[in-house]
Amino acid sequence: MEEKQQPNIPEIFLSPYNPVNHENSLYKMWEDSGYFNPDKCVEDGIADRDAETFSIVLPPPNVTGILHMGHAAMLAVEDILVRYNRMQGKRTLWIPGTDSAAIATQSKVEKLVSKEEKKSRHDLGREEFLKRVDVFVEDSKATIVNQIKKMGSSLDWSRYAFTLDDQRYKAVMTAFVNMYNDQLIYRADRIVNWDPKGQTTISDDEIVHEERQGKLYTFKYNKEFPITIATTRPETKVGDTAVAVNPDDKRYQKYIGQTFDFVFCDVPVSVTVVADTEVDPEFGTGAVGVTPAHSKIDWDIADRSNIIRRPQVINEYAKMTVAGRLNNLKVEAARAEVVKWLEEEGLLEKIEDTIQNIATAERTGGIVEPLPKLQWWIDVNKKFTLKHSEITGIESGSEVTLKELMIKAVENGDTDIFPERFKRVYFNWIENLNDWCISRQIWYGHRIPAWYKDGETKVQIQSPGADWEQESDTLDTWFSSGLWTFSTLGWPEQTDDLKTYHPTTVLETGYDIIFFWVARMILMSTYHLGQVPFKNVYLHGLVRDEKGKKMSKSIGNVIDPLNMIEKFGADATRLSLIVGAAPGNDVPLSEDKIRAYKKFANKVWNISRFILTSIDDADWRQTPELTKRDNEILTDLRKNILEVTEDIERFSLYLGAEKAYHYVWHELADKVLEESKDILNGDNMSEKYARQYVLKECLVASLKTLHPFMPFVTETIWQELPKELKDHDILMVAKWPIGE
Repeated sequence: MEEKQQPNIPEIFLSPYNPVNHENSLYKMWEDSGYFNPDKCVEDGIADRDAETFSIVLPPPNVTGILHMGHAAMLAVEDILVRYNRMQGKRTLWIPGTDSAAIATQSKVEKLVSKEEKKSRHDLGREEFLKRVDVFVEDSKATIVNQIKKMGSSLDWSRYAFTLDDQRYKAVMTAFVNMYNDQLIYRADRIVNWDPKGQTTISDDEIVHEERQGKLYTFKYNKEFPITIATTRPETKVGDTAVAVNPDDKRYQKYIGQTFDFVFCDVPVSVTVVADTEVDPEFGTGAVGVTPAHSKIDWDIADRSNIIRRPQVINEYAKMTVAGRLNNLKVEAARAEVVKWLEEEGLLEKIEDTIQNIATAERTGGIVEPLPKLQWWIDVNKKFTLKHSEITGIESGSEVTLKELMIKAVENGDTDIFPERFKRVYFNWIENLNDWCISRQIWYGHRIPAWYKDGETKVQIQSPGADWEQESDTLDTWFSSGLWTFSTLGWPEQTDDLKTYHPTTVLETGYDIIFFWVARMILMSTYHLGQVPFKNVYLHGLVRDEKGKKMSKSIGNVIDPLNMIEKFGADATRLSLIVGAAPGNDVPLSEDKIRAYKKFANKVWNISRFILTSIDDADWRQTPELTKRDNEILTDLRKNILEVTEDIERFSLYLGAEKAYHYVWHELADKVLEESKDILNGDNMSEKYARQYVLKECLVASLKTLHPFMPFVTETIWQELPKELKDHDILMVAKWPIGE
């Protein structure tokens, strides 16, 4: 572009745009303005006191972590929505926070203590160990908050929340006591997912299934036993109390109800043949050895068949607890010993290779052992009286279950999910939902408010007295996270924030935690408030490398967002994560893609310099006489604004970003500016002024429509605009240019 220097053009435009020179100071300006806070926007007349609200909670990143590209994508999407709605004049609230991530945090601090002090948490004791955790958490919080700011996230930091702060503690304790009093929380012995490495229970959703090579062993318990069974875990058969067969399987009907006693690998075993319609007669031998204490499926079979005996033969350290040759062996060694014994006894009929779906703990990598444990549970199928309801189709005072609430909230449209296909995934998960084990055998977290003395139990927020002993277990992190939309707004108090901003407008998160978090938030909010937690759920995909592979340190294909911000700027990083990223779809990302959007930021910079140079001598007091072409340009501008607006409203941010990008580069720069040069340099002053007016309109509107996507470069340019061209000193709170 040919430059036409004018004396009043700011010196800033004499150099190429360098994000590093502007981003930190701009964020400080935004923060200092107070306009991240909707109360300040109302106070200064940017939003009307009775204006529509837009509210969203930040999915709280773990205090143990650092910003990765998944976080960056989430922050980009949410900040686009927030900045757009703030510019629409809505009372816009984006609540920041961080998550204690109890298991992950405790695990990390335990490793540090072991490495630096050569001690375990038990050596330190609970109180001293938790002091170490608190120091670590405070340091980690500061790190992650600073990284969030680097992305340009316009969060209301005055409302910052932490899942373990005092206000959230009160909310969690109140929620637990209320659900216990409604008999929705109970304590019972049931099969849990036990992590022998982390020494705690974990939820179904914290399990990572890994395909591994295994063996399928087909054998009989002894030579007199009439039924052959098959299993991948023969070491558990010393804990069998039944053999289940399908009642219609004629091979085994005559044995149903019979009990057989024998010694299996040194262990006395007694099994009863039971009928169960869940057994597939076509799979394997059609007979299943039932080990109630070490399989959720077998536990349920035992329940249906009224089998009382459920001996535990594996302990919390994944070691055998039976007498004889298996005593104290690790399960793998015990498996080999049982197979050896079967071969010696002539009971092993065949060994086949098979693929096993091994359950491992997400945080520690330990192989999960199903064990019977006394734990705290949420009953998702128990009827209770819903005291208050704003949920479509459910009246206050209705008898409902938590499952029904979770289904109705989405089924009746109170909460919508984007993209649509994930509704089916959501419903399928809830239909198969079991009672939720909410207790964890760790020290860091919300300690369960149950108190014991002389066989008596009391559940209340405060201790009943000095001689009462508190439950040592803590709550599953997802229990406190499930309260996030309303605990961050001051619940259990009925605060103005809660009345104003709840239900929140949208929850934006990755599709991979629709079960972990989305469903549990709906459970908690519908129960405690009789409201859905959010009206919309926007699910983004995973960020992968340019070949579509998962980013992994071991592979070496991780792209660090902080490095990208340093090299190319936050705007380029944000735009690279939005364009081409349809809701629910994974995003391929490369450094070249980010570099390309850095070039676009430079293009916006150069366009702005050209236009500001070209209109510097304009007299805005005149009324322009627009030509037909001038009107066409403004019509195209308004059409683009309208399309971008509609795309953002529909959560099609990727389309809105692409259209805003295409208009500025290919319409404004390639066509309008090129054809304007002759007019601006010509002798027809009326046409020149008209075109100056048009270019001014194009520049101001384009900066506004690009701002949610690229806040830094647009705000930098906005700060250099003549005052008479701006409707506010700060672009972040300027009025959105509604297309007509």
